Amino acid sequence: MDLTTANTLRLPCQAARYIAPTTLSSLQAALYSARIHQWPITLLGGGSNVLLPPTLHGMALRPALRHWWLERSGDDVTAYVGAGVSWHALVMALATHGLWGVENLALIPGDCGAAPVQNIGAYGVELSDVLKAVQVVELATGEMHWLNADACQFGYRDSIFKRTLAGRVVITQLALRLSAMPKPVLGYGDLAARVSESPTPLSVAQAVCAVRQEKLPDPAVLANAGSFFKNPLVSNDYTHRLLKEYPDMPHFPQPNSQTKLAAGWLIDQCGLKGHRQGAFGVHDRQALVLVHFGGGDRPGLLRFADTIAQTVFDRFGVLLEPEPRVI
Repeated sequence: MDLTTANTLRLPCQAARYIAPTTLSSLQAALYSARIHQWPITLLGGGSNVLLPPTLHGMALRPALRHWWLERSGDDVTAYVGAGVSWHALVMALATHGLWGVENLALIPGDCGAAPVQNIGAYGVELSDVLKAVQVVELATGEMHWLNADACQFGYRDSIFKRTLAGRVVITQLALRLSAMPKPVLGYGDLAARVSESPTPLSVAQAVCAVRQEKLPDPAVLANAGSFFKNPLVSNDYTHRLLKEYPDMPHFPQPNSQTKLAAGWLIDQCGLKGHRQGAFGVHDRQALVLVHFGGGDRPGLLRFADTIAQTVFDRFGVLLEPEPRVI
């Protein structure tokens, strides 16, 4: 099975077996087959945050559970969402329903099942702000159970699914905490200036889409995986040292005496925006995005990313870490 078009970077990849179960029972049956045949399992979502190898042995599994529904209790609403639902389509549907909570996360690509793994976030909101629980199925047994938000051990672009549960469970459903009461988060950039004094979830989502479309390339037009590097966290002391030399450097104080820096700004200051090396390049409008012009492979991309990271480290002494998951 050719998975080249199943990842938004369009890295060439051939899978020995590919299955996209649409129900919980068919997913459990697929896991049973993998256990019987001792096939290694590679979990896939929308392919927007993953670096695939040239060959995948065993079974590539993409949950395609696409049913979702709402449960209301006054102004409080819980959305139960299958892992195969498009995240952006869900955001726009909820915003159209007048529900607050995820509107700032509009236009983030990928499936809902991948959202907790990365603890996706944008424009002042992270998934962990609204997630109530995650339904998972154990790969080794096929047993299903729920994890509450605390058990997911969320951090900045991090979760237990990247650590102790990596390769042990598949996410099948999310429970999201939403509200019919206005709760706009408009402190990021010029977002507040793009909406009225009485914004709706839909108007905020549309404003976020407009901002993202101005800055980010469409993966359907130019292959990319969105933000390629995490915004680095450094100590407050080191931040103050950098600010003496770069007083205009964007910086965002965090808990635990740390500061988040803007990886895109660091790359841009190194003169790398628009830089191209063979099949890969830094996007000419958003330095945080690496793009694939075609004809490249994962080793070539990783070499290019290492060059970018080393250049930033040589100038700023700050280490950039890739955001996409490396299979």
